[in-house]
Amino acid sequence: MFEEGLLKDKVILITGGGTGLGRAMGERFLSLGAKLAITSRREEILAKAASEMSVGGKEVFYKNCDVRDALQVAEMVTAVEQHYGRVDVLINNAAGNFASPTEKLSPRAVDAVLNIVLHGTFYTTLEVGKRWIEQGRGGTMLNIVTSYASTGSGFVVPSAAAKAGVLALTRSLAVEWARYGIRQVAIAPGLFPTDGAWSRLAPTPELSEKLLNRVPLRRVGDKDELANLAAYLISDFAAYINGEVITIDGGEWLQGAGQFNDLLEVTDEQWIDLAELTRKGKS
Repeated sequence: MFEEGLLKDKVILITGGGTGLGRAMGERFLSLGAKLAITSRREEILAKAASEMSVGGKEVFYKNCDVRDALQVAEMVTAVEQHYGRVDVLINNAAGNFASPTEKLSPRAVDAVLNIVLHGTFYTTLEVGKRWIEQGRGGTMLNIVTSYASTGSGFVVPSAAAKAGVLALTRSLAVEWARYGIRQVAIAPGLFPTDGAWSRLAPTPELSEKLLNRVPLRRVGDKDELANLAAYLISDFAAYINGEVITIDGGEWLQGAGQFNDLLEVTDEQWIDLAELTRKGKS
């Protein structure tokens, strides 16, 4: 399905598009014929990324924007429309997160995450969505959530709360805005190490190993795997998928969900002993 021209002439706007998974998605979209607009707070990073990504005649436009500021979001979307004439796909990727005992958080620390993840996603969604409705054009919005958006997670509580809100936004607008031809989809990634996020969430080898051991496939995700999934979800091949969230985590959340999944740690010898105890119990 990843034929040349799959995303030909689609104008795709990615928040947090200059680094990490945002850039990986953008590079994949460009390889499939898309026109790209990337945004984030730091203009020097955007300029460097746009220069590197546009090699070979690919079209990349950038505009710095702090998604926490609704006015900056409006100005950024206007700049993209002035450059390309329209936006066809919005990727809400900008995020912030760090691990901490919740009781140690200050209100400012909570706001640092909620303002980017929840408010920023909402502001950008509203700005693009209102324009699509006014212009009488449809489009696709892809939100990057997390595998714990549905379950919650200790030690990343602001992120869990914010991503749960983004998940609710995705499912709510899938119903409300479908009449306008606006489709909502989301990806819930598991462990996809990027320089920024990984340094805040798994700063030590011991913690990295502990996180990795929670994944049944015993590896982290490759950014190309996520980028390919994103390309499919925003393509016309996925036109009937609306309001769905696809988890890509190597089975991590399923391992944590099963009440007895920790029995994976039981050795063969221990299983033999347990079987003997079970037989004795029956008798």
